[in-house]
Amino acid sequence: MSTGTAPAWSFRHHWMAQAATHAAMRPDKPALRHLGETTTWAQLSCRSLQLAAGLADRGVAAGDRVVLLTLNHPWFVEGVFAANSLGAMAVPLSFRLAPLELDHILADCTPSAIVVDARLLPLLRSVPGAASVGTVLVIGRPDEAGGALADEAGGALAYEEFLASYEPMELPDVSEEATALIMYTSGTTGRPKGVMLSHRNLQVQAITCLRAMEMSDDSDVGFLTAPFFHIAGLGSMVAHILVGGTVVIHPLGAFDPKAVLDAYEAEGATVVFNVPQQWDLLCAEPDIDKRDLKLRIICWGAAPASDATLRAMGEKFPGALNVAVFGQTETSPITCVLRGADSLRKLGSVGRPIPSIQHRIVDPDMNDVAVGEVGEIVYRGPTLTQGYWRKPQETAEAFAGGWFHSGDLVRRDDEGFVWVVDRKKDMIISGGENIYCAELENAVAAHPAVREVAVIGRPDERWGQVPVAYVTVAPGAELSLAELTEFLDGRLASFKRPKDLVPVTELPRNAGGKVLKPALRERDAEQGAGPGAEGLRG
Repeated sequence: MSTGTAPAWSFRHHWMAQAATHAAMRPDKPALRHLGETTTWAQLSCRSLQLAAGLADRGVAAGDRVVLLTLNHPWFVEGVFAANSLGAMAVPLSFRLAPLELDHILADCTPSAIVVDARLLPLLRSVPGAASVGTVLVIGRPDEAGGALADEAGGALAYEEFLASYEPMELPDVSEEATALIMYTSGTTGRPKGVMLSHRNLQVQAITCLRAMEMSDDSDVGFLTAPFFHIAGLGSMVAHILVGGTVVIHPLGAFDPKAVLDAYEAEGATVVFNVPQQWDLLCAEPDIDKRDLKLRIICWGAAPASDATLRAMGEKFPGALNVAVFGQTETSPITCVLRGADSLRKLGSVGRPIPSIQHRIVDPDMNDVAVGEVGEIVYRGPTLTQGYWRKPQETAEAFAGGWFHSGDLVRRDDEGFVWVVDRKKDMIISGGENIYCAELENAVAAHPAVREVAVIGRPDERWGQVPVAYVTVAPGAELSLAELTEFLDGRLASFKRPKDLVPVTELPRNAGGKVLKPALRERDAEQGAGPGAEGLRG
């Protein structure tokens, strides 16, 4: 079929082509909103292509890496689109990492350019490997960086001045198979690995979101609180980018439930995503029932939610569909969806696997387990990562037998709904019996005095391991191990119940909201037994 003189990009299916199309067809429609300011589709496309032209002039080319060390704002999206327009890979990094952790990642991905917020420039300059990167673009005012942005030694350039010196380039032809992102895993089980996600991965993710959220046009207003360096951030935007909708980017910082609800009202948010801990805070707001909210979809993921959290969401947002999404960075990220109509009937399930992905639940020998039995869920399909950046051995291990090994232990019912039992690496073996931490955490969280809980295994001479519960209690509440044991009687087998109860003011978490169990295990090894029968006080 002849394509005539139509530009090659207009036949592509990725977010750069979509942004260019929206710029042509709905130029004045808001693409992004941030702190009351609007970026239209025309502005987003133009500025991204200006930045791409500048990066190309500085030598950035297809296959290169462009690091983004920023907060949540529209400039981040411009940076991703600009890098991808050149066929380069965008590499979002967490500003919550320590300098040596960032140095490890820079050494791994060897970027050609870095886009950094002015207030994060001191952090970047404390990273030894950053000095070797030739192009550093700084977003913000000089006073935010503690001095002049122009720095010959560091190669820093002011972002807006750099952008203004270039005309927007014509969007080149970039394949859907090109790597769009390198997302570094949270490192809960070791050093971070760079997960490579292609444009095709992200477009299938967009279609999954359209189906799960029942989005049929560009009328929805998405609301983003997840950090962009977590796949939940960009992953929750892709459907809105595809249809040309609007996304409100909420500033990062300590999660303020009142401020978030205020923004929901002011922006008319209809589709929102939060991690379970954030939903707990929102549901606890005293004036939530008086709010004029337009929420159509309330979505959660990135960490397990207790039954108590899900019930509270249903009570406080009765007119919204509660949609659970489940997956991981390597799967772009969604693999399972629990639709709103099933949320109460299948409370606690992460839903059914999406129709665009193949899945099996298998034992350690890759034999399929029976319905109701526990096994590891494995996948293959168009959302699966291209592999780990520069780690062929780890990639081969992850795809052993031709299937991606998720590390999630699950069980499936006769209707195909999936329940997460535990992470494979978190399972406790006590006296030859398997204890799944997620199951125990869910049971403990149902106690009215418990605010948060994380369970780990503690080495034990007699049993090999015993479960230990790290707990935060509600203000004014008290809880002892004896009281908790009595509460769990009839709910859990005796061997599954916690053998110790350890108080914490808060659970250690990574930037994506996941509990850092290695940190708890390290603390447990150092401090030993907790208060046990003496109990906890809030």
